Amino acid sequence: MPNTDMQYRLRRQEEGLAKVEAQLGSGIRLHELRDDPMAAAHAVRYESYLARLNRYETNTRAAMEHYDLMDGYLREYNDILQRVRQLAVEGATGTEGPDETRYMAVEINELLKELVDIANKTGPDGKQLFAGDKAFTEPFRIIEGTVEGGGESLVVGVEYRGAGANRRTEISDGSYTTLDISGGEAFWAEKMNIVSRFDATNYRAAAGGAFFVDGVEIEITQGDTLHTIVAKINESTAPVKAYVDPQTRGIALTGTNAHLIRLEDRQDSQILQDLGVIRATGDPAAPNWHETALVSGGSAFDMVIRLRDALYRHDQDFVGSQGIGGIDLALSNIAARLTTEGSRRQRSEMAWQRIGEEINNVSASLGREKYLDFAGAATDLAMMDFAHRAALQTTAKIIPPSLLDFLR
Repeated sequence: MPNTDMQYRLRRQEEGLAKVEAQLGSGIRLHELRDDPMAAAHAVRYESYLARLNRYETNTRAAMEHYDLMDGYLREYNDILQRVRQLAVEGATGTEGPDETRYMAVEINELLKELVDIANKTGPDGKQLFAGDKAFTEPFRIIEGTVEGGGESLVVGVEYRGAGANRRTEISDGSYTTLDISGGEAFWAEKMNIVSRFDATNYRAAAGGAFFVDGVEIEITQGDTLHTIVAKINESTAPVKAYVDPQTRGIALTGTNAHLIRLEDRQDSQILQDLGVIRATGDPAAPNWHETALVSGGSAFDMVIRLRDALYRHDQDFVGSQGIGGIDLALSNIAARLTTEGSRRQRSEMAWQRIGEEINNVSASLGREKYLDFAGAATDLAMMDFAHRAALQTTAKIIPPSLLDFLR
C-alpha cells in the first residue's frame, strides 16, 4: 500500500511537470477546456471579436486607399473645369475675335476629352472607379459628330452607361460606409427633371409591384392612384421629389441635387412603363427614358459642349451667361462631391484608429486569458521540480530496496 500510494503521488507530480513544460513550449496556458473553463470561454469570445476587428481594420484601410484614389481624380477633374471656366471668362469679354474664340474652343474640346478620360478611369484592381455596381463597364461613352464652326469630328455627346454607387464595406458591427460616387453623381451639373406626357388622372395600379428610384425601392399595392405613388416617392429616402404636372397631368420627377436620376421597374411589374416614364429595355441603366417623356438637366460634359459650341459660333453673349453659368453648376456639384468623399474618408480614418486601439485592448485581454505568464510558469516549474526531487528522496528512504526486490 505505501508503494501504491507513492506511485500515485509521483505520477501526479510528473503530470503537473509535463503540463507546465508543455505550456512553456507552446506559450499557451489553455491546452484543454478543463484547464480553466471560464478562461477558455472568455478566450473564445475574445478570439471571435478579434477576428472581426481585424477584418474591419482591413476594410477601413482599403476604403481609405480607395477614397484617396478617387479624391485625386476628382481634384484633377476640378482643376480642368477651372481652366475651362477661365477660357470662358476670356471668351466672354468681347475683346477676342472669331479666330481667338475658335482657338479657345479647340482647347476646350481637348480638355473635354481629358474630362471623359478621367471619368473612365480604372483602379488598381481593374474595376471602373465611377461606374457604380457595373464595375467592369466603361461608364461614359463618347458620341462624335460635326459642330457648326468646327472643322473636324468633335464630341457632341457623352452618355452614362454605368449604374448607381451601391458598393459598401462594413467598418464595424452593422455599420457600413459607401465606397463609390457614381459618374451620374460626380460628373453632373444641373438638377434633372423628368415629366411624363401620359395623362394618368384615372390611373390605378392593376396589380401590386415595385420600382426603384436611385436604388430605393418603392412598393406599390393594387389600386394605388397617381397621387398615392407620388406620396410614396416623396416619403422615401431617394433624392427625388415627385408631383403631378399640371399641363400633361402625368407624373413628374425632380432631383433634389445635381445627379442623374436612375429609374427601374422591378422584374415583376411595369409601373413606370405604364406611367410613360421609362421604356422597356434589357439594360436598366440610364438613359432609359420613354420616347415621349420630357427630360432636362445635363451633365458637366453637356455644359462644356455647349460652351465650346458657343465659342465656335463666336456667341459671346451665350458664353458670358449660360456658358459660364453651366460650368459654375458643374464646379459647385464637384465641390459638394469632394466634400462628401472627404467626409467618408475622415470617418473611415477615425474608425481605423479606433479599431486599432480596440485590437490592442482585446489582444491584451486575450493574452491574459489564453497565453502563459512565462515568469510565473518558470517559478512554478522550479518549485514543482524541487518538490518532485524531494518526493523521490523521501520515497527512497521510506521504501528502501530489500533482498526480495533483487530476487524478483
